[in-house]
Amino acid sequence: MECVTAASVPQPRATGAPDVTAARGGRHSLAAALFLGAVGATVVLLSSGQTWAEGTVAVGGGTVPLEASGGDVTGVPTALAVVGLAALVAVFAVRRAGRFVVSALLALSGAGAAAAAYLGASDATALHERAAATTGDTAARAAELGHTAWPYVAAAGALLILLAGLLALRHGRSWPAMSGRYERDGGPRPARRARPATDPDRPEDLWKALDRGEDPTRGV
Repeated sequence: MECVTAASVPQPRATGAPDVTAARGGRHSLAAALFLGAVGATVVLLSSGQTWAEGTVAVGGGTVPLEASGGDVTGVPTALAVVGLAALVAVFAVRRAGRFVVSALLALSGAGAAAAAYLGASDATALHERAAATTGDTAARAAELGHTAWPYVAAAGALLILLAGLLALRHGRSWPAMSGRYERDGGPRPARRARPATDPDRPEDLWKALDRGEDPTRGV
């Protein structure tokens, strides 16, 4: 009698494990990108409305306080945050090369917004313009300059957009796209079912035609 050992029995192969792991990783990266992109854009937009720079200007023997918001200093972070949000949504509307291009645009939007916010943290041009407008003297300059932490908060939010773009570049291939029913594939469409002909001599056919919203007298 032959002895059958465990080694001689063929073991089933786990064929679906890699696919399940890849799908799970795709869902996690998708959720992370959506979260980072949405939060980052929100932080940039909110931070740009806050005071970035402060100072004073001499007027009539006294001083007048001056403030400049992020939008006064630079509008680049706000504009790029909006572009990043649009690119984050557009990622799901395109495939293949188009998705790569949109993902790159998302990453570049975050990088550009971060750089603009960082440079705006030490920019006093908006305060000097506010001083000139307040005094009516184009040569007036703001004094006692100071800057808040809001530009750096905006830069941090922009970095979140950049991370969302990098995730899209790395894992975007496994993300779902818009349903194919909204796309034209150029294939033949199923023929419509022909409606039954209406017999004007049969009252029941006339009533059925009226129920369908048709004119039973057409073609008579």
